[in-house]
Amino acid sequence: MTAEKRKPVAPFYAVAVLWVLSGLLLPLRTPSHYICMAVVSLLIFSAVSLLCRGESLDANPKPSPEPAPQTSASANTELTKMLQDGAESIAEMKRLNANIPAPGISTDITRLERATQQIFQAVQENPSKLPQIHRFMDYYLPTTLKLLNSYDRMNRTGVSGQNIHATLSKIETMIHSVAGAFEKQLDSLYGADAMDVSAEIAVLEAMMAREGLSGSSSVQDSPNDIHLEF
Repeated sequence: MTAEKRKPVAPFYAVAVLWVLSGLLLPLRTPSHYICMAVVSLLIFSAVSLLCRGESLDANPKPSPEPAPQTSASANTELTKMLQDGAESIAEMKRLNANIPAPGISTDITRLERATQQIFQAVQENPSKLPQIHRFMDYYLPTTLKLLNSYDRMNRTGVSGQNIHATLSKIETMIHSVAGAFEKQLDSLYGADAMDVSAEIAVLEAMMAREGLSGSSSVQDSPNDIHLEF
């Protein structure tokens, strides 16, 4: 790679200014005056040259490095944490389900377990779906576990007071609704897949109809067409 030096112009300007000022302020009448001016000019030129070194210019400048493409490290980290939290949540559901003997809410907890496990499995198979379950992970799942833990604690007291009974009943109703919400969350994860499948089916049906491969038992578009018998 070649480089060229660009000489600084400041020393020349400095000497020129010196001569202009000397011509205006000092009489230059004898050869000795010019000799002194030449010596002073040389000293000023050298001093300014040391202060203003020539800049090295690359004939073939190196292009600025492009920013490195973002890796998927952060996405992998988020997915790993999601799977760990999901496994812990499912284990907690199983524990609570074993502790709570009430058949009605136990059935709904089983639905929660199954839907939650399938949600995490769907995201693990297709990490691009991870943003779709952020609210599920950050709010719905931990809140549901909190309600189930409250139910478990109150149910183990063995007391059937009015406040406890009313709270347990409210939690049972809410858990039933949450189980349905979790199943809808799972269904929504496959919304794009369902659209893709529908589009493929529509294209396939159109091609079959155009080729005469659907509907009738035989097709004849022109006298030279091939007859398809079924």
